[in-house]
Amino acid sequence: MLYQLHEMQRSMLTPLMQWADASAKIFSNPVSPLAHTPFAQRIAAGYELMYRLGKDYEKPAFEIDTSPVKGLDQPVGIIEQVEVNKPFCRLIHFKKDLGEQQVKDLAQSTVLLVAPLSGHHSTLLRDTVRGLLVEHDVFITDWTDARMVPLSDGAFHLDDYIYYVQDFIRHLGPDVHVISVCQPTVPVLAAIALMATAKDPKLPKTMTMMGGPIDPRRSPTAVNNLATEKKFSWFENTVIYPVPSNYPGFGRKVYPGFLQHAGFIAMNPGRHAQSHRDFYNHLVKGDEETAESHRKFYDEYNAVLDMPAEYYLDTIKTVFQDFALPLGIWKVGGQLVRPQDITTVALFTVEGELDDISGAGQTQAAHDLCSNLPDTMKQDFVAPGAGHYGIFSGRRWREMVCPKITDFIKQHA
Repeated sequence: MLYQLHEMQRSMLTPLMQWADASAKIFSNPVSPLAHTPFAQRIAAGYELMYRLGKDYEKPAFEIDTSPVKGLDQPVGIIEQVEVNKPFCRLIHFKKDLGEQQVKDLAQSTVLLVAPLSGHHSTLLRDTVRGLLVEHDVFITDWTDARMVPLSDGAFHLDDYIYYVQDFIRHLGPDVHVISVCQPTVPVLAAIALMATAKDPKLPKTMTMMGGPIDPRRSPTAVNNLATEKKFSWFENTVIYPVPSNYPGFGRKVYPGFLQHAGFIAMNPGRHAQSHRDFYNHLVKGDEETAESHRKFYDEYNAVLDMPAEYYLDTIKTVFQDFALPLGIWKVGGQLVRPQDITTVALFTVEGELDDISGAGQTQAAHDLCSNLPDTMKQDFVAPGAGHYGIFSGRRWREMVCPKITDFIKQHA
């Protein structure tokens, strides 16, 4: 019922938000007489703030049209192509607009970037893609909003996530380098471990794990504590709702995006409130450049998707309550997940010094689990001054983390 109430509220607010948007433009557009009245800038700022606080945020675009390429003097065009299309995920290729021979001459390593399925769209890794495109051929998992997947396509469990990752690795392999950011570090490690146990010839060359809960028992954060303090039944009964009839996934049980968004905001309410106050003041002062930065950030941050209920609940129980991976008790399709069977896939772990989502040591735990991997094939980096988002987006990503990942991939290519 909560989802239906949310949709009703959204429908009722839509005309009001459209009016606020129009009013903001009337009081700010130079050709409008009202824009030259006293206090017009303050009025326009107030209306725009109202619009942005109440509007519905759709999935943004990657907006990567060109990219510099190492070895070329000029940026090249980027064509966004769907390489593989599955019900719950698309594998997207950021193809460089070059001739076949030019691509061969560049000899760039193939990278599979596994995006999180944890609330936000894969476009959250836009900056990650931009950084990698300079020296790599990049593919990314673009997870589908569960409310858009018809019930006829079946359920989607954590095991299915692992099978999807394996399919993508086999499609691109064996000369592929896998990078997982945050949540997917766990299923990606499981996927590669299962392939190693089966002696799969399409095993990737390297695996880079960034800011993920490989062992959530280490330096638990507020996110980890919530999962352990609440009973599993609480999650089943409190945050799972059926999709309303106005979406293709009508009847599918999901963890709704609007509830996830409320949780994101609740983690740092004061910071978000101050950000919106600053946005208003920047608009009043005419600081359009800073205001645009605010718009871009929240266009991404406020755009959320619904997660399949079975996948979300599997993750809560397997990863955060049972600690099945570090305890060595996780079975996928009846097969035990054994990271110690990985002996040929080089491992690089990246953590942020100030990460408040995946605590210190949680990602580094992968080194202990991959106990039979030679030390020469293991590497770790803690990004100084970086929070969770800083290890894959922003200045620290571009200047510190991305160059290290590129060097690591070259070393083991």
